Amino acid sequence: MADKKTQQNNFANMRASEVLLRPRLTEKAVNMMERGVYVFDVSLRANKVMIAKAVKEVYKVEPVKVAITSIKTKKKRNPRTGKVGIQSGGKKAYIYLKKGDSISIM
Repeated sequence: MADKKTQQNNFANMRASEVLLRPRLTEKAVNMMERGVYVFDVSLRANKVMIAKAVKEVYKVEPVKVAITSIKTKKKRNPRTGKVGIQSGGKKAYIYLKKGDSISIM
């Protein structure tokens, strides 16, 4: 079993494309963009420091704050077959930028 320090080093070597999976373009997220808050789906292994570094590397802006929330898995029923499946969850990050900074997503 690997010790905690080795695991942290392995995760720290993740590329920015592995940390930031995709921007989250929901109605709420688009409204938050007007206030300088951007929402991204991120890797389950990513932490706040890794996310901040990835945003700085990819978008060339310095985040003021990073907040992370978990997305729970959900049971979904297929309307055609009636079978129940599982919709995978994940992790999303709210990236707060300074006034005047922006990220071009769309």
